[in-house]
Amino acid sequence: MTTQKIRRNCFSPFVVAAFLCLAVTACGTRSARAQGAVSTIRVETSQQLFATMCALDAAGFDANSNTLDIYPADAALRARLLQLHGPAVRAVRQFYAQHQFVSADETLSPFLSFALIAGPPPQFHYLISRDQIPPTVLSIDGFGEILGRFYVEAQLAREWATVEPEVDGEVARLSNPVRRVVLQSTGYLREIFTPIPGRTFTVLVEPLVGERVNFRNIGNHYTIIVGPGPVLPLGDIRHAFLHFILDPLTLEYQQDISTRRALLDIASRAPQLPQSYQDDFVGLFDECLVRAVELRMRKLPPARVESVLAANDKTGFILVRPIYQQLIAFEKASPAMSLYFPRLVNGINVAAVQKRFQNFAFASASEKIEAGGIRGENHRAVGDAQLNQQLMRGDRQIALQDGAGAAATFQGILNEHPNQPHALYGLALASALQGQGEKAQNLFERIVKSPAGAPGGAPSPNVLAWSHVYLGRIHDLQGGRKLAVSEYRAALNVNGAPEAARVAAEQGIHAPYRPAPKSSQ
Repeated sequence: MTTQKIRRNCFSPFVVAAFLCLAVTACGTRSARAQGAVSTIRVETSQQLFATMCALDAAGFDANSNTLDIYPADAALRARLLQLHGPAVRAVRQFYAQHQFVSADETLSPFLSFALIAGPPPQFHYLISRDQIPPTVLSIDGFGEILGRFYVEAQLAREWATVEPEVDGEVARLSNPVRRVVLQSTGYLREIFTPIPGRTFTVLVEPLVGERVNFRNIGNHYTIIVGPGPVLPLGDIRHAFLHFILDPLTLEYQQDISTRRALLDIASRAPQLPQSYQDDFVGLFDECLVRAVELRMRKLPPARVESVLAANDKTGFILVRPIYQQLIAFEKASPAMSLYFPRLVNGINVAAVQKRFQNFAFASASEKIEAGGIRGENHRAVGDAQLNQQLMRGDRQIALQDGAGAAATFQGILNEHPNQPHALYGLALASALQGQGEKAQNLFERIVKSPAGAPGGAPSPNVLAWSHVYLGRIHDLQGGRKLAVSEYRAALNVNGAPEAARVAAEQGIHAPYRPAPKSSQ
């Protein structure tokens, strides 16, 4: 889970002592803005996030979307994005290549932050002043202009209309569970949640982010981005919401918390403690408080509780255990957490913690530690979903011009699924990338000649139309103009052919194909 360091907010703690039902608004971003919705807690979608993920997918980003098998519209969209052509697509791919890290999460992070502060398409102008823009977004400065051109060229307004009903269904599906998370969390803390103007908690639903759950706060706006699958990431949402509730309280009493700062010397010895906590004791305390509250709320059996506490100890979150013990006392008291909090802080015995960790062996940087189930349960798809993942991997390799890698991926698929049209098409493109023109031509011809009842299934309109286009281009390069025009016309006759393929076919009929100079690729 990605979390920005919490900042000082000029708000009083939630000084309340009862439990109140709270409505959670479920809506799409466009309708919420049109109606002037100002709900503090929302579940919604975002065209800015959608467009950003589309651009990354078109550039070959590995979104690790094992759950896309339950989102047919989004899965089909991803396949189309990877096969887009055009100057804006090339610009997106070049920009992505210049801002790609070894870690997919590190690559994704600034783009997600950009989507949270960008205005509506197609301009994507920032909604905040430049001096408020997070440094991580400044690291991809200029992306908004590139995204605007890509949005128009890729016709993302039309693509959004196609997937919006599917995503809206997930928004509705999440709304009641999120409401329960809010009620259970405020109930445990014995707090009445009082909305504060300008302070929001938003659950953004976007299937294209895959299984990753991303949580961050920019100023007073807390956002968790999810791509919910069969198992909803409610643990992650609860974790984020507890930060939303408890962060102001932790900051209000940061001077009291800082009296225990000596414990940071112990925690910082843990190789797995994130760098952001190495010199931020208040931030470390805040994260440990959230984890301890989560653990009490889950009501696990004693053996499982000890396992989670031990995992936190070994990874440097050494305050989870003592805060957990203080929460037992809190549950027996009557005040709300906002009133009880100073007592909780004062109850942490620094000397006892220091003694406990005097000769403690923290987990090494490479040691695998079960984090205690704080994150939502992952869902690993099987069967057709595995095939889709393999096909997407090959498409990404094609987008990144990795002909050899794509050939290996698609050939591996064909070894298990002979005559699979998408794999045949991918292998043809990979062959062309490697200069194996005759092999590419033979594969394209196999695709266009596949009967409707072929063992591997009929090719999709996208695969069929582009196969005709590429055959036409091959014939043009070989001097067979009549055969080329015949293939271009066949592409135009494909029912459901994508617009980009139709444009390419019409251009081929108008003039023989000539490859663009390499410098413009």
